[in-house]
Amino acid sequence: MDKQARDIRVDVAIIGAGTAGLAAYRATAARGMQAVIIEGGAYGTTCARVGCMPSKLLIAAAEVAHVPQRWDAFGLRLHGRVEIDGRAVMARVKRERDRFVGFVLSGMDGIPAGDKLRGYARFVDDYTLVLDSGQRVRFDRAVIATGSSPAIPPFLRAAGERLVVNDDVFDWDDLPQSVAVFGPGVIGLELGQALHRLGVRVHMFGRGGLVGPFTDPAIASYAQRTFGSEFPLDADARVESVARSDQGVTIGYLDAEDVRQEITVDYVIAATGRRPNVGNLGLENTSLRLDARGVPLFDRRTLRCGESHVFIAGDANDDLPLLHEAADEGRIAGENAASYPQVHAGSRRAPLAVVFSDPQLAVIGARFADLDPDTTVIGEVSFEDQGRSRVMLRNRGLLHVYADVCTDAFLGAEMIGPDAEHIAHLLAWALQAGMSVERMLEMPFYHPVVEEGLRTALRDAKAQLDHTRCREQPLAA
Repeated sequence: MDKQARDIRVDVAIIGAGTAGLAAYRATAARGMQAVIIEGGAYGTTCARVGCMPSKLLIAAAEVAHVPQRWDAFGLRLHGRVEIDGRAVMARVKRERDRFVGFVLSGMDGIPAGDKLRGYARFVDDYTLVLDSGQRVRFDRAVIATGSSPAIPPFLRAAGERLVVNDDVFDWDDLPQSVAVFGPGVIGLELGQALHRLGVRVHMFGRGGLVGPFTDPAIASYAQRTFGSEFPLDADARVESVARSDQGVTIGYLDAEDVRQEITVDYVIAATGRRPNVGNLGLENTSLRLDARGVPLFDRRTLRCGESHVFIAGDANDDLPLLHEAADEGRIAGENAASYPQVHAGSRRAPLAVVFSDPQLAVIGARFADLDPDTTVIGEVSFEDQGRSRVMLRNRGLLHVYADVCTDAFLGAEMIGPDAEHIAHLLAWALQAGMSVERMLEMPFYHPVVEEGLRTALRDAKAQLDHTRCREQPLAA
């Protein structure tokens, strides 16, 4: 009789077969643990199915469609017009998306059938799970890796069946005529700009003036102006009504002059954040301490929930919802579940987040909001006059690098600009290597490249460091 047909006992129960869950399973199995991985939904990670990869496929099509709009500035002429075949665009997105999902499914095929349990699991007590099939799993340790789901504000529910989330967009057979995007964060900016450049009429609404992942007011303001010049973006929207109509969804809002405006769109896209999938796990039946959102309190270095035998990794802990972080966290959680009660702080990488809009956005290391202004200098560069960026007519951007006044250490950066994904990697490597601003300036910078803009920002920081007294140093007699 296999594990699916009877109640079982295992060393480690892993709930969720996404990026974090798979990494946790591999880590426990490599250490000889008897482990099962439990999944109630479709196999295939969030990244492959509805996140990183399908969104980049849509963005790639948008980038190609947008290129001719810059031709005139280079003295090039386009006779006729570019036609966008929405059905062909979405067919490629889905075809390639399914290919990436197939790679994940191949990985699942390599897991012994007896180690895979199908069903949604709930905690009955600290050491027992019950699946919706009725099967019970007794475990010595557990890893929660249940991922996250889109969070939808209640007022958007009035859009009815015309309300979609990013998961739904990648199942469209054709592109709509118009959409309203709520949430100019990572998902909203990527999808909204891509759809706009593919000929969809886009209106984007936000709250509190926030745009992208930024906490630096100057960078956030630059981002708001940049994207707002390409499509309607109200970063601090005052929406008065959302209603389903015969034509789609009608949205009433007040503009900057307090005049009521109305738009009607085919769909409303809720890109208003994600919430951890912990609400249906029965955590109230355990002794785990939970925060206000119902997420177990945990140590982000070990992923251990309090002093318990339960660990939590990936989007489920709502710490750093990024694929590479989920993989690292799953590995750490799995290793510690295998070695429990001995647990160790895992090796974590320098924080790194990138948004694949145009221009791209990036946050590396300590954010502006994390810093003490009395002990931090900010090096700045604008890419508007940066040589290579201007040559390519990709000269929109602003970079701030943060450095410690007393140690000259590079602390982090926030950036909007060309090739941010590549500059962000250089900065993340420098941060993880513990480099100072002076040491970073000793590194080679070729000419002419966009990275010379980074050197300008570092030079600006260095000049300030050379003329700023560290408050921790005693004054000379």
